[in-house]
Parts: sequence; C-alpha cells; structure tokens
Amino acid sequence: MEMNAIMANQLRSLQSTVQMSVLNNSLKMSSAAATEMLESLPAGQSVALHPHKGASIDLKA
Repeated sequence: MEMNAIMANQLRSLQSTVQMSVLNNSLKMSSAAATEMLESLPAGQSVALHPHKGASIDLKA
C-alpha cells in the first residue's frame, strides 16, 4: 500500500472513533438531563395535568 492510502485509512478510522465518542457523550448528557428532569417532578403527581383539558366541552352535533 502507498503511504497516502495508509494515512487516509487511519484518518477515516480516527474520524469514526471521534464521531462515536461525541455521540456517546451526547447520549450520556441527554440521559442525565432526562433523569434529572424526571427526578425533579413532584412525588405525588405522576402525570402532568393539562391546563385546559375538560374545562370546556363542545356539545354541538
């Protein structure tokens, strides 16, 4: 193999490794943020109530 082909192959491998590392870190941060958000919910309220749900009902046929 030529030196340029070897270096190009190594560069592609390095780029792939860096992309996977960035993706993995992003997933960890997203998971941590979601966990923190869920833990911050009040303990007694399991479902968030909609502010307008059931307040007015349209009975037109």
